[in-house]
Amino acid sequence: MALADDLRAVVRAHLAGRPGATWREFSRDVGIAGLLVPEEYGGAGCGPAELAAVAEELGRALSPHPFLQTAVMAVEALRPCARGDGAGDGAGAVLAELADGAVTATVVLPGDGELRLTGDRLTGEVPYALEGELVLVYAGGALVRAVPSERTAYRTMDESRPLQRLAFHDAPARRLGDGTSWARVRDMGIAALAAEQVGGAQRCLDLAVEHAGRRQQFGRPIGSFQAIKHKLADLLLLVESARSAAGAAAGDPVAAAVAGSYCTEAYLTAAGENIQVHGGIGVTWEHPAHRYLKRATSDAQLFGPPQAHRARLAAHVFGEDAR
Repeated sequence: MALADDLRAVVRAHLAGRPGATWREFSRDVGIAGLLVPEEYGGAGCGPAELAAVAEELGRALSPHPFLQTAVMAVEALRPCARGDGAGDGAGAVLAELADGAVTATVVLPGDGELRLTGDRLTGEVPYALEGELVLVYAGGALVRAVPSERTAYRTMDESRPLQRLAFHDAPARRLGDGTSWARVRDMGIAALAAEQVGGAQRCLDLAVEHAGRRQQFGRPIGSFQAIKHKLADLLLLVESARSAAGAAAGDPVAAAVAGSYCTEAYLTAAGENIQVHGGIGVTWEHPAHRYLKRATSDAQLFGPPQAHRARLAAHVFGEDAR
């Protein structure tokens, strides 16, 4: 865990000093764009522990950087397709671009939209996708690199996690490889998001504890009142349990479903309770509490609400196809 601790410290320092840095600047200074990229393509070749450490710090800071879709999901989609093709425009070459931070990417999973792949052409629409310059699409049993005919940016409740609409009108699509790995890509995305949610929930707890120790009522800190003590103790247990769930999520569909459900609900609860502890100031524009609630709410829809994760978990437990 030494490397994970070092990465956590570097990310925290960078976000504290340069919160407005672009993805390319952030990637150059911190080097997390290639965190999961194999070393032969210019990446660090790290694993789940490092992923969880970095994602947690990004979630704690409400980072607007496209780490989830670019450095996690796109990389995970491309890795099985790379066959040493570090030149040209194959999967390996794209991995090298991602590792360098030269491009951002997003991944469209089956079910994200109505899409039809005919030869090297893609037709259809994706109502909601995370922002990214390069678009990787699972369609027709393949992973393709597609060029959208239209992009429409949304103004969302959580402005730190922008979304876009993608339309493909007989758009060019280059096949990069087999498309059977999409479930693993989804689960890696869920694992990274769960770690981000833990970071956000931890920050909500920290803010609530800090305020409870400083805010005076009836001549004493509100944190000395039994009701507030119990609330904060329950939040601590919730956050630590979520951290345990997120730590086991990568690479295991069952654990990913558990983390997707538990961490989503934990973040929503922590963000709401943080506002309750702060009272009226927690809903003012100047205070960060409302931004964590917005992120928690938007995160709850990215891979489906908690009940969708629980349904997938039940399908795994009873031996059904969980995809």
